[in-house]
Amino acid sequence: MASPHVFLIGGATAFALGRTAADEAELLTLVTAPEYRRQGLARRCLAAFEAEAAQRGATVSLLEVAADNHAACDLYASAGYNEAGRRRGYYDSSTDALILRKKIASS
Repeated sequence: MASPHVFLIGGATAFALGRTAADEAELLTLVTAPEYRRQGLARRCLAAFEAEAAQRGATVSLLEVAADNHAACDLYASAGYNEAGRRRGYYDSSTDALILRKKIASS
């Protein structure tokens, strides 16, 4: 967190942790407390992450998600992320990581 390229969006109920490098942003984690899920907090944190990343000069957002995490995959797809790659057996021998990518507007 001490790096000037790392940033946190949100608070105790939901947050996004990301970093920027050159013109890319990477969403490191997106978390919503269980009792606050299905209220749009993750979607708002994701949008705020993208806005902050764009303000920092990023034109592309990248993230990794477990292929079997259907709720997260649905959220990212609905936000405009597309599969850019796949890491087979990344989480365990039967769970792939999807690498998702989205162009974002730089400020």
